[in-house]
Amino acid sequence: MKQITLFLALLLITFYSCKSYKPQIISSRQIFKEGQVNFKQCHASTIQSIGKDSLLACWFGGTQESNPDVVIWSSHYTNGKWQTPVQIADGILADKRYPTWNPVLYQHPKSDTLYLFYKIGPNPREWKGYVKYSLDKGRHWSVAQALPDGILGPIKNKPFTLSNGDILSPSSTESKDEIWKAHVEISRDRGKTWSIHTIRPDTNIQVIQPSIVQHEDGLLQVLCRSKENKVMSAFSSDQGNNWGPWKATNLLNPNSATDAIRLENGLFMIVYNPAIAGKDWWEGRTKLRVATSRNGLQWKDALILEDGVKGDEYSYPTIIQDNNGLIHITYTWNRKSIKHIILK
Repeated sequence: MKQITLFLALLLITFYSCKSYKPQIISSRQIFKEGQVNFKQCHASTIQSIGKDSLLACWFGGTQESNPDVVIWSSHYTNGKWQTPVQIADGILADKRYPTWNPVLYQHPKSDTLYLFYKIGPNPREWKGYVKYSLDKGRHWSVAQALPDGILGPIKNKPFTLSNGDILSPSSTESKDEIWKAHVEISRDRGKTWSIHTIRPDTNIQVIQPSIVQHEDGLLQVLCRSKENKVMSAFSSDQGNNWGPWKATNLLNPNSATDAIRLENGLFMIVYNPAIAGKDWWEGRTKLRVATSRNGLQWKDALILEDGVKGDEYSYPTIIQDNNGLIHITYTWNRKSIKHIILK
């Protein structure tokens, strides 16, 4: 009887803590200022907790997205400060140079090895996946290795690790005739081999760049950027092998990236641009918000991160929660810097 009473008490505590939770910004800063770096534009950041009060962020930067001089940069966060960015990867293949794209940091919970996934190629329709690893928390990196043919790696958002150790890498493809399809790449041997699991390729729903969250009952969910003017979602009840039909959330999506996680308190949190698609692909990225949800489909805005005007761009967010319970968000700030937000 005591065990049942304790269980019910814990449920009530969890319920009311979720119901009353309102995220608060405790820090907001740019990782670097314009003029402090030798690249003109930057985009597509990723962030990883690498120890107590320490973080690593990466992004691509150069003269302009898709130019051959675009490379991968990183910065360490220690003692409350971001360090000077350094270059950690480029797109040189044989005797030709290509742009790099969309770095993603990942570390298996039972390993000290840190991985950097990224893409090399002239555009997202022809790029190929590559990976490097670090044994000293991103200070030094291995030589780049190409992923197996057909495996792209995580396209924008982090891989998700199941309790059994399987790695689910959220990925997608963009064909030359502009067809978007999402899939999951699964490794059961910590990245040595991968298998591809499509997410409803039998529909006309156009989606890319999934993020993966897991519900309390083990159900997996992807949340995707789309051409449907909504953040789109699908569910898997068999650890990502098969996926149900696409469902629209109540969140707007202007053909722009999102990222989502499940918080320690059980709520889901997403960072997104609250708009519909405009005439040009970059429209709809002037505002950036945080929303929370209990079921992953119905969301409620919880915080405004940016409320810009025409010409601004606040996009491509990524989000993590560290071991102290703090939430870290990074995103593109007008293509001139990467902004870092800390929530509690």
